[in-house]
Amino acid sequence: MIRVLLVEDTRLVRGAIAALLSREGDIEVVAEADGNGEVLTRALMCRPDVVVIDVDCKEGEELAAAGELSARLPDCRMLLMMASPTPERLRRMLDLHAAGVISTNAPADRLVYGVRKLVRGQRFIDPEFALVALDSGENPLTPREVEVLRMAADGTPTRDIAERLSLSVGTVRNHLSAITNKVGGRNRIDAIRIARESGWV
Repeated sequence: MIRVLLVEDTRLVRGAIAALLSREGDIEVVAEADGNGEVLTRALMCRPDVVVIDVDCKEGEELAAAGELSARLPDCRMLLMMASPTPERLRRMLDLHAAGVISTNAPADRLVYGVRKLVRGQRFIDPEFALVALDSGENPLTPREVEVLRMAADGTPTRDIAERLSLSVGTVRNHLSAITNKVGGRNRIDAIRIARESGWV
């Protein structure tokens, strides 16, 4: 029997997923949690084989990123659910201790398939997400360029960006020009839009 801990903060959705998984003869939802600091305690009590976490819910992504579940329960596998991730966020999720990722819009049988695959020691990536990862390019911006662009996107004037980052105004302008060229934007506003849609800032 595959033991599952389900983490989802919306009660109705959590109940629907639990009912779906419990219909399977080889899967048992041994515990449910809404992510309010109770997940690790429940996991240590029930020792699940798989923890299904909605990383779009409050604390979901932080919970997955903390790595505490994997450290305390190394035999437990994490299957992360998310809606429509940017390429950058998807890569970040895959860099965590997660064994699988699945779309919250996936068919029910795909979730069941993913849980079973993880228990067999394999990884599972929703085909929809695999295409996102393959079609996306790597972030072309340097860490400094990302920092400058984030501040510009928040409406910080060029002179203030320069002061906060201990740069000259000319250097900040050069960074913004380089960013616009790298992302293929028509201007700074377009560059901000492209970078946000790609999940780079």
